[in-house]
Amino acid sequence: MADLKERLLPPKTASAVNLRDGSYRPSASGRQPFQGVDVMGLKKRGQGLRSWIRVDSSGNSQIIEVDKFTMMRRCDLPARDLRLLDPLFVYPSTILGREKAIVVNLEQIRCIITADEVLLLNSLDNYVLQYVVELQRRLTTAGVGEVWQSEGPELNRRRSSRIYDSVFGTPSPDYLPFEFKALEVALEAACTFLDSQAAELEIEAYPLLDELTSKISTLNLERVRRLKSRLVALTRRVQKVRDEIEQLMDDDGDMAEMYLTEKKSRMESSFYEQGSIGFKSNDGGVSASAPVSPVSSPPDSRRLEKCLSIARSRHESMRSSESGTESIEELEMLLEAYFVVIDSTLNKLTSLKEYIDDTEDFINIQLDNVRNQLIQFELILTTATFVVAIFGVVAGVFGMNFAIPLFDYPGAFKWVLMITAVCGITIFCAFVWFFKYRRLMPL
Repeated sequence: MADLKERLLPPKTASAVNLRDGSYRPSASGRQPFQGVDVMGLKKRGQGLRSWIRVDSSGNSQIIEVDKFTMMRRCDLPARDLRLLDPLFVYPSTILGREKAIVVNLEQIRCIITADEVLLLNSLDNYVLQYVVELQRRLTTAGVGEVWQSEGPELNRRRSSRIYDSVFGTPSPDYLPFEFKALEVALEAACTFLDSQAAELEIEAYPLLDELTSKISTLNLERVRRLKSRLVALTRRVQKVRDEIEQLMDDDGDMAEMYLTEKKSRMESSFYEQGSIGFKSNDGGVSASAPVSPVSSPPDSRRLEKCLSIARSRHESMRSSESGTESIEELEMLLEAYFVVIDSTLNKLTSLKEYIDDTEDFINIQLDNVRNQLIQFELILTTATFVVAIFGVVAGVFGMNFAIPLFDYPGAFKWVLMITAVCGITIFCAFVWFFKYRRLMPL
């Protein structure tokens, strides 16, 4: 009966399973690995549900199952952006900044980054698991600014963290918001993956090319052809990531759009101010039936409150502009760092392609040299064949059925043979001298 129930009931999924549960065995880094994940439940065709890995700003991770439309409403994304994350389709690397989320499609890393959480398509790929573990490690690591008191201004914390960096020589990205930390880990994972593939290709390519230069064979040529196909595909992927980062660096509007934490804080502050204004208007509002003198000036308290509100609005606008400029500079420096890394990988692949082209040119020169030697040998062989044909002509002439006095002379055959041989050798030497004179043969 129990076996029948197990066959009839649907399998239990890993929906909303906390990775810190006791059923998971801890990894070497202290985080919980993704064990017990239902592979068949990654995408259910009947319900349209997909398994996602959710990592919040505190470093807690869990596996949830959400359908497409719920995810669109949750992250305020159109359907075409979610289609970029579909593992069934192959799309080039893309980083899109939206109103409430950042859509990242970098090699194996396909995720949605919001101001509070990161949502990745649940996959058993090793690079996805490494991304989650590294993101959790960075989020849970105590930064330099965490041990300070909270009443200190944010600018002082940032300056002090930079002073700490200059003293101890270690990077301190604690001043970055959550979405930039998640984006940094995604860029690092993609750049590391592409750089490792480029390094593997270099290790495999250089000995093979050296072997091809020493021994030209069909097997070596086929291996080089496959190697060049892989190189072209990898170069195209690296070039796409580089172009995407460069495009983001060139557009300040896109970089400002990706600062989700600031937009969220502004929205919350605006809601708070509207609520406080409504509360004040309800409590301390002036009755409409009260008589107002047309010649009387506003009281000093109202005038002072108006001046303070204008000054506060100016201060808030200046602070928001300075914060936006600083955030753009922070994101620009972050993108510039990984742009240098991916550009270095592209330079490696370009150097490897140039080495392959040089090897092909060297092989073509060798083949041309062999072809020229064959042509020279064929030319000498043709000349020798022409000289030998002279003997055939002489034999044909003396083989005619007529009588001459030369046939009665006993030594006539020797003289004819000697004269024919001398004439043939002379003609052959004349042809060889002509070929050397016209530089058709090496001297």
